[in-house]
Amino acid sequence: MSQFTLIMGNKNYSSWSLRAWLVLKQLAIPFEEVVIPLYQEESRNILLHYSPSGKVPVLKHGGYTIWDSLAICEYLSEIFPDRRLWPADLHARTYARSISAEMHSGFQNLRQNMPMNCRLSRPGYGRIPDVDRDIERIVAIWTECRRRFGSKGDFLFGTFGIADAMYAPVASRFKTYGVTFNGVVQGYVNTIMDLPSMKEWYDSARKEPYSISMFD
Repeated sequence: MSQFTLIMGNKNYSSWSLRAWLVLKQLAIPFEEVVIPLYQEESRNILLHYSPSGKVPVLKHGGYTIWDSLAICEYLSEIFPDRRLWPADLHARTYARSISAEMHSGFQNLRQNMPMNCRLSRPGYGRIPDVDRDIERIVAIWTECRRRFGSKGDFLFGTFGIADAMYAPVASRFKTYGVTFNGVVQGYVNTIMDLPSMKEWYDSARKEPYSISMFD
């Protein structure tokens, strides 16, 4: 199979890059990483060389260019159908797609007030009422998924899938900003953060020479 190349942003900050990267890692697919430091003077021009959107992540595979995290995940699901990145059951699959799309388009207050930063520990930062409402919704989603669909494993739908990749940066934010829970929700956060691939991402993020002052 042709070589995969993932063009991505700084690992310390780029939550959208993490989503696509994590799926590739969980599938154990060899791929090349191209890291483009974000918020630099030439960042957008460099990214436009790879993608018409000028944003990360971008997956190159054979003659294809796929941009946007969810589109990349869908592409990987199509070319590796045996890996079941979406649940096999139709009911579970429609639920997984719905919550993934909700993550893709929603939770703006959480994103803006608790930006992803793997190198920081800042308990309590950003906890305004609108963020708490986003957190409450995420807790409800995770609780419902684990209760209804998660009996065969530790992930939202039992085994790792696209929905877990979409919510992995949220688990990272909860770690950074000291948001803790009881029971099944905290167990799910721990499941994500204990993944060897997540630990690899964190190790790389800590070693990066790049810094974005507005997020530090």
